[in-house]
Amino acid sequence: MIDLSVYQERLERTVERARERDIIIPTFAQMKDPSLIPERIKEELQGIGLWDLASRNLFRITWKNEPVSKGGLFGGANYLEIPQSLTGVEARIIALVGKWFPTGSHKVGATFGCLVPRLVTGQFDPTTDKAVWPSTGNYCRGGAYDSSLLACESIAILPEGMSRERFEWLSKVAGEVIATPGSESNVKEIFDKTWELRRTRDDVVIFNQFDEFGNYLWHYEITGHAMEEVLEVELGPHDAYRGVVLTTGSAGTIGCGDYMKQVFPASKIAAGEALQCPTLIENGFGEHRIEGIGDKHVPWIHNVKNTDIVMALDDNVIVNLARLFNEPTGKAYLVDQGVPKTIVEQLDLLGFSSIANLSMAIKFAKYYELGPNDVILTVFTDSMELYQSRLQEMREEHGEYTECEAAADQARYLLGLTTDNLLDLRYTDQRRIHNLKYFTWVEQQGKTYEEIMDQWYLGNYWTNIQSQVPEIDDLIISFNERVGLNP
Repeated sequence: MIDLSVYQERLERTVERARERDIIIPTFAQMKDPSLIPERIKEELQGIGLWDLASRNLFRITWKNEPVSKGGLFGGANYLEIPQSLTGVEARIIALVGKWFPTGSHKVGATFGCLVPRLVTGQFDPTTDKAVWPSTGNYCRGGAYDSSLLACESIAILPEGMSRERFEWLSKVAGEVIATPGSESNVKEIFDKTWELRRTRDDVVIFNQFDEFGNYLWHYEITGHAMEEVLEVELGPHDAYRGVVLTTGSAGTIGCGDYMKQVFPASKIAAGEALQCPTLIENGFGEHRIEGIGDKHVPWIHNVKNTDIVMALDDNVIVNLARLFNEPTGKAYLVDQGVPKTIVEQLDLLGFSSIANLSMAIKFAKYYELGPNDVILTVFTDSMELYQSRLQEMREEHGEYTECEAAADQARYLLGLTTDNLLDLRYTDQRRIHNLKYFTWVEQQGKTYEEIMDQWYLGNYWTNIQSQVPEIDDLIISFNERVGLNP
């Protein structure tokens, strides 16, 4: 359960800070259904840019933002269907699009789910505490952004090998930026730095995305419902929803699969990882280049018992498809091959982890032999806007992208995707993966063996967490009333 104990003295200081900074906090219900947002808030948003450091942008933490850079309001969930002409499979692959969140990634939602319950209970006091956001990328960006909007000081921790764009942006938003050794696959080094901060400073509160159930809960409630609404629009009378496929990362986003499986009990949940560091399949080793997904451990908040299939993705697929989808020669080649130009022009909506999710969906469709009436859901977590430096690095290393390379990349890495490195999980496979949590979370991070057992054997462990949304919303409403700004 998420601790919702209230600390009145600290809460009063937080209320006063919000009153001084003109902060109104949205509820989960409003993020799920923006029609509930007060008209005065909507009027103010019409003069605010999507990425602006303005507290009203808290109300733009939703899948339903109008897809414009400034002044937009709300509509249905942003999503894109990728056609057979690109994927080579008949199944319908539909993805929620994360670019139209503030910061260009849905991680502002995950970090909201972690920070806000602590704020509205007084557990986090913005007058004395600093929020620490350990991450391999977008999570610390989302945390620094939300902290700024909520008048909290922040510390971002991420590996030194992450893309230049992340560091440049964080230097302007986070109070402190700490670079740890390694790259995407060096998660333990991030954890080690958080323990160092705990030992040496008394002003820090760690929001570790890998064990914060607010991350899981936000995606269960907000992303899950957005996916359900997309299906309400897209499912025809003869269509069937088959499952959601997602790279695990912190295992927050895959929490939406728990909601979708409750609505569609026959559906599957597929978890993906890098072949160069196959933790779920082979217990974890190596290093990879798929920025946005984690490895070498199983996140505490991953409901492994509800995961049906795991697959490992060669990072050569992802980095080469990034060139195919974004280099002018690659895009022109795809159009010549019959991919609609309107789709090709939107392929920059797919960052590295998004391309990994698309690759998963293709493998999923081939493995289950899905046809034109079968629907697969996934998420395009962020866009190539955050990876332009990587494209430039590849140009410098390999030269200008040619039509011959585009043809080879489409044939080998897109149309040639196979069902290798895939494991359909038996009960014992699920339990093996779940038990890997012990080595990270009990031996290193202070969790208990008893709670690992509860996660596996206690029937209401996960549903108890899911049931906390109304209580959190009540706390947010009460907090706003105490602040007294009356939206």
